[in-house]
Amino acid sequence: MSEMNRLRWKCRRGMLELDLVLNQFLEQEFLALDSTSKQAFETLLEAGDEELWTLITDEEASAAPELQAVMARLRTC
Repeated sequence: MSEMNRLRWKCRRGMLELDLVLNQFLEQEFLALDSTSKQAFETLLEAGDEELWTLITDEEASAAPELQAVMARLRTC
């Protein structure tokens, strides 16, 4: 399985809003990220739906600076 297919699978969520945001980000932004940001995105995908949605909607700040940079780009999607 290719990296993009694996990530597409991980972007499938139980929440439609997350599906839309994550898949749009993956298709439009992911390939332009540096390796640190790509790893941060994969780390974010390990979070549960509610936690991830809270981070994306900026209701909860992430302590890790590398996650904050990816979150900022996710919010623009």
